[in-house]
Amino acid sequence: MAEVMIAVMPFHGHVAPMAAVAEAFIEAGHGVRVYTGSAHASRFAALGARVVPWRAAADFDEHDLAATFPVLRGRKGPRQMLANVEHLFVRTGADQAADLVAAFDEQPWDVIVADGLSLGSHFASELTGTPWVTVSIVPLAIPSRDLPPPMFGLTPATGPIGRLRDRALRALARVGSSRIQRAYADERRRAGLRQNSLTFDEACYSPMLVCASGVAELEFARSDLATHVVFVGELTRPRHGDAQLPSWWGDVEASAMPVVHVTQGTQNVDPHDLIEPTFGALGRQQVQLVAATGRAADPSLPFPAPPNARVAGVVPYDALLPRTEVVITNGGWGGVLAALAAGIPLIVAGGDLDKPEVAARVAWAGAGVDLRTGRPSARSVLRAWRRVSTDAYYRANAKRLAARLAEHDGPREVVEHALRLVVGTAST
Repeated sequence: MAEVMIAVMPFHGHVAPMAAVAEAFIEAGHGVRVYTGSAHASRFAALGARVVPWRAAADFDEHDLAATFPVLRGRKGPRQMLANVEHLFVRTGADQAADLVAAFDEQPWDVIVADGLSLGSHFASELTGTPWVTVSIVPLAIPSRDLPPPMFGLTPATGPIGRLRDRALRALARVGSSRIQRAYADERRRAGLRQNSLTFDEACYSPMLVCASGVAELEFARSDLATHVVFVGELTRPRHGDAQLPSWWGDVEASAMPVVHVTQGTQNVDPHDLIEPTFGALGRQQVQLVAATGRAADPSLPFPAPPNARVAGVVPYDALLPRTEVVITNGGWGGVLAALAAGIPLIVAGGDLDKPEVAARVAWAGAGVDLRTGRPSARSVLRAWRRVSTDAYYRANAKRLAARLAEHDGPREVVEHALRLVVGTAST
């Protein structure tokens, strides 16, 4: 049996898929430690993993990032994305590595399996000389000569002018991310590592094995995708008991109207961004609206809900998705994959971070509409809903992707690929 270290950035959207991976390793009989923030320690401990807390690295509350990182206060959009990457993911890297190396010195591991934004795992792998597996829990952002840079949420261009556009955008992205690249160099120095030629985008991915959530049909075609990248499907499938049914659930069961689900996700959960315009768009339509605010402790809204809407912080997807006709989402990758696995077309309002990339892939695959903003108008939501709910093209493509996703058992496949890497590394 292998000794496995799993590194998870302390965000709900990262924890859910990596908890499924941890559970699969434990069920297969392997020793599992999990390095994550205190807010999520109990979830992994309940699975039977030994938790290694953030100590040298500054622990934080994902719902109040500015309390730990004051520079993030009041930021949204592209400014937030760049600041988040620099301060949350890059400038914590050396301290993450210090925590991980201390855990390795206490008990060595055979392999470190990490979510793709755990820079400390990259450093710890170098410092300990141990195999490293990246689990990409968001769409692939590996730089490619065939694609525009990921921060723009664009589909690949075609023709000479389009390719020229993408080259220009790649150059612009290098300039725009210069602060991040300097931070990456600083963190390597702090960790005691020599400088290398990698960009931060490249450094997020293991050169040994990348297990990418999703399926190839949701990834833009590229000629330079490395052979050590494998698609593993969904990592978190809805399960009974993931959340409690809200008190109003009987209203949904009794309703003869089609169900439309709107979710604000778990990061940037301002309901004015997406829930409010959705209520404005569909509050008078013959649909049953089910809204999830992303805050289980306080699902209240600062504006009234229309009569056809029901609101909760979290709604269990194993009960909701089989009844749902359309999902309107801010673009969280896990929720998008869950909807597609159920064959449900989507309307995606991807505002920042990885979410514009998610929206672009959904539209490119023909499984939904990309609203091209995280704060759409009620009119644009209404137009998109009419397109998605009446055009069979979107549902047919969602069902096509559902069939591809059904071919995978993501957590089990991560275990199998990781163990093959361990055996192959030990034999060389």
